[in-house]
Amino acid sequence: MKALHIKLWRDLLRLRTQAATIAVVVAIGVAGFVGMFSVHASLQSSRDDFYRDNRLADVFASVRRAPVVLRDRLAALDGVAEVKLEVLFDAQIDLPGVEPPVTGRFIGLDLARVHAQRQGINTLSLKRGRWPEAGTALEALVSDRFAAARGLQPGDTVHAILNGKREAVHLVGTVASPEYVFASQGGAPDDTSFGIWWVDESRMSHAFDMQGAFNHLTLRLDAGAALAPVLLKVDRLLEPYGAIGAVGRDKQLSTKIVSDELAQLKVMGTVLPSIFLAVAMFILNVVLSRQVATQRSQIAALKALGYGDAAIAWHYIQLALLIAGLGVAVGLGLSLLIGKAMLGLYDEVFRFNSLRYITHPGLIVVSTLLAAGAAAAGAWTAIRAVVRLRPAQAMMPPTPPVFKPTLIERIGLGRFVSTGARMVIRNFENRPLRAAFTVTGISLAVALQISGAFWLDAIAHIVDVQFRQVQQGDVLVNFHRPVPVNVVHDLKRLPGVMAAEPYRSEPVRVHFGGHRVDTALTGYVADAQLMRVVDEVRGPVSLPAHGVVLSAMLAREMGARVGDRVEVEFRLYSRVRAELPVVDIVQTMFGKLLFMDLDTMNRVARDGEGVANAALRVDPAEMSRFWSAVKSAPHINSVFDKAGSMAAFDKTTSRNMGVFSAILTLFAVAMAVGIIYNAARIALSERAWELASLRVLGMTRAEVSVLLLAELGAELLLALPIGAFTGWALATLMMQLMSSDSIDFPVIIEPATYASAALIVLAAGIASALLVRRQIDRLDLVAVLKVRE
Repeated sequence: MKALHIKLWRDLLRLRTQAATIAVVVAIGVAGFVGMFSVHASLQSSRDDFYRDNRLADVFASVRRAPVVLRDRLAALDGVAEVKLEVLFDAQIDLPGVEPPVTGRFIGLDLARVHAQRQGINTLSLKRGRWPEAGTALEALVSDRFAAARGLQPGDTVHAILNGKREAVHLVGTVASPEYVFASQGGAPDDTSFGIWWVDESRMSHAFDMQGAFNHLTLRLDAGAALAPVLLKVDRLLEPYGAIGAVGRDKQLSTKIVSDELAQLKVMGTVLPSIFLAVAMFILNVVLSRQVATQRSQIAALKALGYGDAAIAWHYIQLALLIAGLGVAVGLGLSLLIGKAMLGLYDEVFRFNSLRYITHPGLIVVSTLLAAGAAAAGAWTAIRAVVRLRPAQAMMPPTPPVFKPTLIERIGLGRFVSTGARMVIRNFENRPLRAAFTVTGISLAVALQISGAFWLDAIAHIVDVQFRQVQQGDVLVNFHRPVPVNVVHDLKRLPGVMAAEPYRSEPVRVHFGGHRVDTALTGYVADAQLMRVVDEVRGPVSLPAHGVVLSAMLAREMGARVGDRVEVEFRLYSRVRAELPVVDIVQTMFGKLLFMDLDTMNRVARDGEGVANAALRVDPAEMSRFWSAVKSAPHINSVFDKAGSMAAFDKTTSRNMGVFSAILTLFAVAMAVGIIYNAARIALSERAWELASLRVLGMTRAEVSVLLLAELGAELLLALPIGAFTGWALATLMMQLMSSDSIDFPVIIEPATYASAALIVLAAGIASALLVRRQIDRLDLVAVLKVRE
């Protein structure tokens, strides 16, 4: 074995504790990078396989009512390979043992094609049970996610109000649909209150008076066909029938939610591991700088014996690479644990046909190269100056640092500071770069802790705004078709209803400055309280009696400002166009939306004073009687129970975000320990002779420990506010990278989050300091004072 190889293993053994802490930081970076990207690749592969195997459509469109004779004209459009026409309606469902009714989306299913295994577009995958049969009993399939959330099994019977008629629905199987990976009525997915049901299409058409008609279509395009021309032609063809607007797969609600989830995962797999690798490079630089400084004479001897600069530099780079290699090995094993744990959580969310964990070899190669590159760069910056010295220069000890009076001493306040404190301040002030490195590393540990925990604060804020400020009512109801505004008088007669307000929401197309956006326009009554517009900054906003109010996201996309005039095209009923002034722009978190006064909206639409929605406030003591009355109300086709939705949302998000936050907390603690422990060990190595001399002069172990650790404590305290600001900046960056065209998440960080991050890092710092204090207590004064480094 060569002499340099023997020296390499001896150095590694001597630095084993510091090497282990550095390897842990590298391992965390590698584990985060490989684990999160593997989860992303696994989900993306499973999604693509699921979409391909189940033949997910390329175009989706809804209409109020259109004749099925349009099938041939749709099929004849250039680029269209296959057409599927459906009848679908939402209806309220009475589940056994469940007090509030839930909403189901009923879709007609061609049983003949199903049994012939020729479903065509958006093929259903049978998970449990069997396919429905035509007959006197109304048999149905239900989405697997809803069945799991509600504990439904094949053989169960529920009751649904289909077009005003209460019918028994017999569940015979559960399925997964590529069109409804996430089932949502437009807001956040909620599998406990909204499910998808498939029944015989002939029974569906008969129940809703849709014989010879459809209200939903999907298209599969030829390979390589351009999407935009097809969307335009479909809209033109369906326009006379109340078209809501055709969209491509990328804007279909379920596929968009899946894509957004994958995009967010990719951001987290890029940003956070990069921080850990950067910190690892920094620690390696500091440790090797100290190692090289203490081995100047050895380097000189090696040069004198004929070893070249390249060989010596490679020796120290090898040391860094060994430490990084250990971190990579541990990180790859840790990535497997983290990846599979996260994939298990996502499996409950996505419920694809199959979900298998995949780690591409390219990820391992890239992570290894990143870690090796970071280690080599850190090592080279530490050794490049020393290895270039001539042997005679390297034999000489490094020039002692020149200490100058500190700022406190120069302004005459030195006499008010103890000798020990002056020593700490002098050492801190005259080595600012090293202090800055340590402060930066600790602050990043604080920032990572904050960036993992702030999600819970942001979600709590979203729940507060959406469920307590925007929607102050307890229940939202939707009717089959528009009803007179005075329906509120009937709603108030329901048991327990203390207040009721109607509102209207309708799909529209907005034109301005060459832009065209399909969105929704909502009209609220004057001084609405149960459903209202809330600005993130200004709070509740009163809608003016004229003009339209735009959400900030819509205004930004269209370039509209207050005072501009936009053209609003109603899509569903009247299909009129109206030019309206923009009277206000509100900052909302969700959607590119428009808002108007309800009376103004009805007047502009010129289609009467009908509404299809209402918000209710219900006496909690009367909820049971209220739900019983709603279940027997034939014209209410869907309901939204705020309390139940909040509970389901909180359960899901708290668990998932809790796991993510816990992982980041452990990572941040490991990083803080690695930085603080290494900083303290390096300081002890540099000042061992000085501390031993002070012990000989009569200072106690505690006093000597204070001199060493007080500087570290000052750096730790200085890092906390910097880390708090860096955490806010990192959270803001992540939100910007994860933002989509329909969600504007706020960066909300509560004081308790800052405090907990600071306390966790402080605890890690104290633990590291206690470990180093043991090393101080074990100093061999005679051995240290014999040879001064």
